[in-house]
Amino acid sequence: MNAQMVLTIGQEALLMLLMVSAPVLGVVLVVGLLVSLFQAITQIHEATLAFVPKLIAAMAVFAWAGPWMLNMLVEYIRRMIESIPGIVA
Repeated sequence: MNAQMVLTIGQEALLMLLMVSAPVLGVVLVVGLLVSLFQAITQIHEATLAFVPKLIAAMAVFAWAGPWMLNMLVEYIRRMIESIPGIVA
């Protein structure tokens, strides 16, 4: 195992992390911006008003994209486990 292999595995892991977390983070970001805009317009500054819609949006994205996210992670872990003999040898 050389430095190039370690960097490649790390790069693949970070790319997988970004791909799996992007749907949830993107939707929560948009919902947070919309709630903040609503709070600024109406001057209602309630903490639960900012938290609850983001929580509901995150749960909805997990329900919708959860199987895809889980499949991506399982395939990545399977590839990593199958590559162990090639890395060690």
